[in-house]
Parts: sequence; structure tokens; C-alpha cells
Amino acid sequence: MFSKEDSRKLREEFWIAFGKSFPNKWTLYKTKVKGLSFKFHFDLKMAMVSIDVDSDLEQRVKVWDKLVALKSILVDEYLPEAIYEDFFILDNKKDISRIYIQLKNVSIHNKNSWRETMEFLNRSMLKIETFYKEYKNIIDS
Repeated sequence: MFSKEDSRKLREEFWIAFGKSFPNKWTLYKTKVKGLSFKFHFDLKMAMVSIDVDSDLEQRVKVWDKLVALKSILVDEYLPEAIYEDFFILDNKKDISRIYIQLKNVSIHNKNSWRETMEFLNRSMLKIETFYKEYKNIIDS
């Protein structure tokens, strides 16, 4: 069992190590599409990379409909394991639309799973960013 402080230090250590192992200027929040962002997540049970659509309803529906229209391309050419959820509830009870992929049975508290997780996060985000660069004009139209 880890204290909150130990857990915080491990999280910080992981993300610093990830940044050093895979130095990259990720797009993340800088998509230039209102409400569209890319996210990394790693907790006690799994790692995840996601495309989040989080804005006012009209903008959210507009962007989400375009991502749904591109689903076969995303799944066939980039992320075959992508999961689409039009209503995804965050821990803070906010609802967003999300496309994500997961790596299960890894833990930020288990350093033995860090290398596998870092490689998954890097590989998955590179695919998301490549897809986005290729189809940005459609998503943003």
C-alpha cells in the first residue's frame, strides 16, 4: 500500500521518465479544434490514450459526427482496438464523447510495467496524431 505522497511521487517519476524516454511535442490540447483534445492516462489498473470531445453540445455533436464518419478509417488504418463512446462519464461526473484505447493489467505503482506502458502510450498517441494530421481538415470543417 502506498501513501498519497508515495503515490504522487511515483506518478511524477513515471511522467518525467516518459518524457525523457519519448521526447515529443505532443498536440494534446493544441488541436485548434474547439473542445477536441488528446490525453494520456495511467492509473493503478490500466493505461489509456484518448481523443476527447468536450465542449458545448452543438460543437460536441459537430466534431463527434465527423469522428464517427471517420471511424472505419481510424479503426482500419490506425487503431483497430479503438472504442467509441458518445457518452463517457468522467470521474467528476462530467459527460464527454471519447475514443480511446487501453492497456490493461498495468499499474503506475508497478515499475515493472512502466516500459510496456510507455511504449503503448507513445505508439498509440503517435497513431492518433498521424490520423489527426491526415484528417484535420475534415474534422475542423
